[in-house]
Amino acid sequence: MGDLAKIFKAYDVRGVVPDELDEPTAEAVGAAFVEVTGARSVVVAHDMRESSAPLAAAFVRGVTGRGADVVHAGLGSTDLLYYASGSLGLPGVMFTASHNPAQYNGMKMCRAGAVPIGSDSGLTQIRDLAAELVGGAAVAKGSVIEKDLLQGYADHLRKLVDLSAIRPLKVVVDAGNGMGGHTVPAVFDGLPIELTPLYFELDGSFPNHEANPLEPANLRDLQKAVLAAGADLGLAFDGDADRCWVIDERGESVSPSAVTALVAARELAKHPGATIIHNLITSLGVPEIVREHGGEPVRTRVGHSFIKAEMARTGAVFGGEHSAHYYFRDFWFADSGLLAAMHVLAALGEQARPLSEVVSAYSRYHASGEINSTVADQRDALARVRQAFASRGAFDELDGLTVSGSGWWFNLRASNTEPLLRLNAEAADETEMTAIRDEVLAIVRRVSE
Repeated sequence: MGDLAKIFKAYDVRGVVPDELDEPTAEAVGAAFVEVTGARSVVVAHDMRESSAPLAAAFVRGVTGRGADVVHAGLGSTDLLYYASGSLGLPGVMFTASHNPAQYNGMKMCRAGAVPIGSDSGLTQIRDLAAELVGGAAVAKGSVIEKDLLQGYADHLRKLVDLSAIRPLKVVVDAGNGMGGHTVPAVFDGLPIELTPLYFELDGSFPNHEANPLEPANLRDLQKAVLAAGADLGLAFDGDADRCWVIDERGESVSPSAVTALVAARELAKHPGATIIHNLITSLGVPEIVREHGGEPVRTRVGHSFIKAEMARTGAVFGGEHSAHYYFRDFWFADSGLLAAMHVLAALGEQARPLSEVVSAYSRYHASGEINSTVADQRDALARVRQAFASRGAFDELDGLTVSGSGWWFNLRASNTEPLLRLNAEAADETEMTAIRDEVLAIVRRVSE
């Protein structure tokens, strides 16, 4: 029996297999999922990890044992599961541990229409009921239908962003042995794209590098391959392919804030005056560019549940996060790394300039990136930072502490699960950004000693 209290997080289920997450646990969660959601049918998909198919099969037994039917999509990315939930109108569960190491697995759950399930919207009830149902006998018998949804998913994305008329592009894609190796070929098939694949073999042991593009070390192979191929750009996906990182023709990273601003401008061209969501540690350039293109920027806390909730509340057409998650109204307000990548390909392929020049218009500030500090007393550290900057900027506590001055800002927020403070700083001048960053880190890390 797994450890339900440990594996149920704020937005998903995640733990080490089999110590924390095993098949009896997955079966109990399947039964509880049906009871809590009232589902008569559930769509299920899984990634390429060795434990994913067995865990998904156990979950399916739990679902059918409660009398509900299952549409089993088999191998898929997380955004393919969202497509399935949205297009079929069914609640769904994706078995994946995203970018986590090979020994992990987990579940991402949603209601019909890809509406997320979090701790405040059903996940806690599923956890508590699953604890009661472990080892329980089936009370009914639902059916299982296997359904290949890959082509439907690819066709849907290609309707949202038409790439058929772009100029020919050379694109290197690093799938990190994750699900991008399954979805990218289907979406790019027949398009004017010369694809150089890196690590497309589905392998949940991640033999080449971790499937986490937020770590610079995991981008090095892609950067080298872009330069070696003389490619127009590179794309790196995480394990379940719901996040995408962009590399320009020089082998340089394109910040997710610049991608957010670029996609926002494209969406606003189609939907004048629309709302665009961005979290509070994306660049100041994002709301500036949204306003310049006639849109309404709305700032949220960090985290997909806050982004999705604000998108639903405001009817926003698009939302972007610093972590390379991109959300689309036309994709059931869910996130899709590949759909964001297609917007970048369209913006590049519709004109003749290289990507570095295209994105330069969306990169206005110098950012520190997220820097973690281990801090025993987070409150004390935050208090000292407040004291140091008391007369130097405006304070905002939407999510942690944000301090804004003339042409600069920083945010310092605590991790929910670890004794860490996370710093993000930005300024119009790189020297000023460096000075602000170093000053805050000195205060925080002195406190932690």
